[in-house]
Amino acid sequence: MEILSFRTPGLGDQTYLLTHEGKGVLVDPQRDIDRFLRAAADRDVELRFVLETHLHNDYVSGGEQAALRTGAELVLPAAAAPAYRHTPAFHLEEISGEDGLAIRPIHTPGHTPEHTSYLVLIDGEPTAVFSGGSLLVASAGRPDLLGTARASTLARLQYGSLRRLAALPPQVELFPTHGEGSFCTASGAGRYTSTIGDEIGTNPLLAIDDADRLADELLAAPMPIPAFYAYMGPANTLGVPPMPAIEVPELAVADVPDDAHVVDIRPRKAQAEGFLPGSVGIEEGTDFGSWAGWLLPYGSPLVLVAEHGQDAAEAVTQLARIGIDSVRGVVRDLGPAATARFELVDLTAFVALVERPDAQVLDVRMPNERAAVRLGGAVERFLPELVAEGVPAELDRDRPVLVACGSGRRAAIAATLLARQGYRAVVLNRAGIPDVVAAKAARHAA
Repeated sequence: MEILSFRTPGLGDQTYLLTHEGKGVLVDPQRDIDRFLRAAADRDVELRFVLETHLHNDYVSGGEQAALRTGAELVLPAAAAPAYRHTPAFHLEEISGEDGLAIRPIHTPGHTPEHTSYLVLIDGEPTAVFSGGSLLVASAGRPDLLGTARASTLARLQYGSLRRLAALPPQVELFPTHGEGSFCTASGAGRYTSTIGDEIGTNPLLAIDDADRLADELLAAPMPIPAFYAYMGPANTLGVPPMPAIEVPELAVADVPDDAHVVDIRPRKAQAEGFLPGSVGIEEGTDFGSWAGWLLPYGSPLVLVAEHGQDAAEAVTQLARIGIDSVRGVVRDLGPAATARFELVDLTAFVALVERPDAQVLDVRMPNERAAVRLGGAVERFLPELVAEGVPAELDRDRPVLVACGSGRRAAIAATLLARQGYRAVVLNRAGIPDVVAAKAARHAA
């Protein structure tokens, strides 16, 4: 038996391909299924099953399309009841494969009500478990993504699910879908795979011996929920069409549709030197799709701005993973239309500006980051709240706004949002608020 992991860092998720005696089992596939099917073909593996642990909240699934393309049997939790053909997985009702391979569903509600993990048995011996969003490495799946009204109930159900998985033999390998970087985790997960024995010894949530106490812990400091999550569950229930074409036409600035939202994916240095007024700058990176889905009206027409030679197909792929198929084209030559600007500065220059008596600082980090390290006097507004709630009223348009986050990535996005409202932004580049706090302390101690 071999288990291949396909990590998608921007979403913090893993898809798995189990191979055994020429047969394959694909687990929680994302929408861009070609990478998984190529891996199976390269190994001369016939896909036998496609398993879904739950109706995903953070991406649209490629499960149905993978099954249709290959003839594999699509298996979903019995309580999921999606609108397309599938085999329902009932608790402990084994699904037999060939050559000694069997799959045993284990109902593990908590992350979602229908959530089901899959125990792999080889010749009757428990070998590995695909735990989806239930037991994670050093963590567990969030119970609050379906709303606060159900969060407490789901959190208590998660207690029983974690105990159920922890009762498996300690040598069983653990393969969660969610991991570091995923907003589906209740706390910061680290490594991506583990064993049941290692989790019993190191996972702090397994040390909690009461369902109500675990619920309190899981719900104590909830992470923000990306806006696009609201569209993932319904899409995965009704069915997801195949991936769109990832090559999009090149447009001139004059050809940009009036109803399109313009997203600048160029490096932040290029954006700072000039971008289209009204556009949102989201530098291309592994989490580009997540930020675009969070900050822009879901499903609205989009036009990308990219440098010559920059791969726009990756950005289109990331958007498609969350069901956004509305990219109309890419602009590569802005010419004189790029009249909006912001300034990038290093840590030393930023600290000097912060210490001026008229300085105004905007911290766009997440609440949990702010709780760990705060900069006194800074105006605090998490990046997506600049869209949902607007620019804080205490910021003065007549003075530069010093913007910082943890590394400069979110601050640069915020700078383009501020420019829409007539603010001049100065962005801390390649450093963050903790660095500013430490640098200020060092200067005052000298």
